[in-house]
Amino acid sequence: MIDLHCHFLPGVDDGPDTLQEALALARVAVADGITHSVLTSHVDPDRYDNQRSSLETAHAEFSQQLANAGIALQVRVGGEVRLCAELIDLIAQNQVPFLGEVDGWRIMLMEFPHQIIPAGSGRFIYSLLKLKIRPLIAHPERNKAVMAQPEKIEEFTEAGCWLQITAGSLAGRFGPVAQKVAFGLIEAGNYCVAATDAHNLSSRPPLLSEGRDVLRTRYGEAVANSMVHERPAEILGLTSV
Repeated sequence: MIDLHCHFLPGVDDGPDTLQEALALARVAVADGITHSVLTSHVDPDRYDNQRSSLETAHAEFSQQLANAGIALQVRVGGEVRLCAELIDLIAQNQVPFLGEVDGWRIMLMEFPHQIIPAGSGRFIYSLLKLKIRPLIAHPERNKAVMAQPEKIEEFTEAGCWLQITAGSLAGRFGPVAQKVAFGLIEAGNYCVAATDAHNLSSRPPLLSEGRDVLRTRYGEAVANSMVHERPAEILGLTSV
């Protein structure tokens, strides 16, 4: 399995504080059957001043620590990019860490504020699409506005955005409403991938298998494999995993 969204880099956001905690997360991911993890630390100028260049340095150091510890997890650098006014400048400065590229479109894991979808977000999304940047919207099923009115996401999916559903939401970790919305987003025919959004071993563990198993039971093997392997592999440009 391939996890496109996790917070393993120590000391850079609200993920692990220490290297030991970070390595423990990686060990659990491997035990869960995850072969590749994209380290999508928060890129949010108001809270975490992470940029592509600084995250690449932290990624290189963590990759070496994984090798030193004998942990067989392949990691890529990425970012969970908050929709904010500074984003266009970060893109212009080549400081946004994209997940990969599909058919000429750069794929960016993008996060709305947790409580709302800000006014003007649709226009902002169109400005990204004009730059051949396709937002992969992080955990829309946990956004309070989407939980209250799931149709609010349609403006973005109809424009061309993809959706990243949290494995824990599928498994019920975030409550029945988030789970119901997650199922609805998949059943509406949206382009969806599943990822862990792992932050810690207690409430936000790197367990992609629990989401895969729910998908397999509810929708069948093909859908499950598409969301945890095939589509993530395409985004990362992996052809032999």
